[in-house]
Amino acid sequence: MTLSAPTSLLPAMDRDELGRLYRKRLSKGRATLGELFGGHIETGSEGAWLTTSDGRRFLNCGGYGVFLMGARHPTVLRYVTDQLHRHPVASRIFLEPQMALAADDLVRVAPPGLERVHFAGSGAEAVETAIKLARTLGKDQLIATHGGYHGKTMGALSLTGKDVFQDPFRPLLPQVAHVPYGDADALEAQLKAVPGRACVVVEPVQGEAGVVIPPAGYLRAVEQLCRTHDAFFVLDEVQTGLGRLGSWWGADAEQVRPDALLVGKGLSGGVVPVSAVVATASAFAAFDKDPFLHTSTFSGAPLAMAAARGALAAIQEDDLVARSQALGAELLTELGRIARHHYGSVVREVRGRGLLLGIEFADAGPAGDLLIELITHGVVANHSLNSHLVLRFTPPAILDRAEVDYLYEAFDRSCRAQAARYNPTTQGGSADA
Repeated sequence: MTLSAPTSLLPAMDRDELGRLYRKRLSKGRATLGELFGGHIETGSEGAWLTTSDGRRFLNCGGYGVFLMGARHPTVLRYVTDQLHRHPVASRIFLEPQMALAADDLVRVAPPGLERVHFAGSGAEAVETAIKLARTLGKDQLIATHGGYHGKTMGALSLTGKDVFQDPFRPLLPQVAHVPYGDADALEAQLKAVPGRACVVVEPVQGEAGVVIPPAGYLRAVEQLCRTHDAFFVLDEVQTGLGRLGSWWGADAEQVRPDALLVGKGLSGGVVPVSAVVATASAFAAFDKDPFLHTSTFSGAPLAMAAARGALAAIQEDDLVARSQALGAELLTELGRIARHHYGSVVREVRGRGLLLGIEFADAGPAGDLLIELITHGVVANHSLNSHLVLRFTPPAILDRAEVDYLYEAFDRSCRAQAARYNPTTQGGSADA
């Protein structure tokens, strides 16, 4: 018996019609942004590629860190499809196996000592959970870093170190301080001012700040300062965890153990949104005692838990952590070479770890122009929400040789098309010249 392909329930519409619908029902600003990026309508995805309604394909090196294993990875789909046809959403009354299994799978790959899990739907929700865990322990003084990004719900926004996102919604949470990222002395001074009451939230690498990598020893210093001053230590690995940095966790580089580790993005497998907080038993004690203290209707939904289990399985089956490390090292070198060849001193710095890569320019324009130019040449990248100077790449670890070469060629052509606007000495030739 041959099964025909299912009929799509998505009606056909052109970009003008879709733009009008966005403006009428969603956001005028979002419609304008879509038009700025070419007015493309994405309707499909598989592996490293996006497909638009007109049949064009784009290599997806964006996605803000979600697609470490690409789109619709067969292992993730197998887990999700099986659960979808059996029991996608639970009653929340009975015990349900997928959530327990997903928690166990996550703890098995987490840093040692983290053994309790709370699941949520987004990274910001994971941040909110961590804030509440800290409050149960009397830690009501929040300390985050300038340039840090932790989400846009009210608690998470209070930690996000960017005035442009905070100003329209003030007053935010009280008793929140921000210190320079990478500056352990500044953190120590702040901790001394609130002994025994602080909750410190940092990222191993600041993604939205433009792939800012702290000095060696910084994370270890943060942990030691938190222990010395009886502070609650939260490591936000929503973007950096699960292999994105070429290690399972950003914590691994300096063997730190936070009180709470935040997970998201890649945990979805690129299929069903899910996030988590993985905590020590002592940090989780209040939630352990009272299961109704912090709840959400869709927290731990079986379908999302199947996606998380599938994502963790895919990372291990395909050895994506090692692939992220090796591929990231190559991309960092070659993309940096191409950018410097065309832009010269306009490129301030090329930096990255694993498959979280950033190119910082000296001027405000090149990053945005290059992002748009790359789309013209069939590649999707990212801007950086907290730094307009940095173009970011967060490609999947599944790229094959042909796809890597496609990225290099598209990047070279894009740089060649834009660089003369900012670097008058450019010759407009190929980076192979």
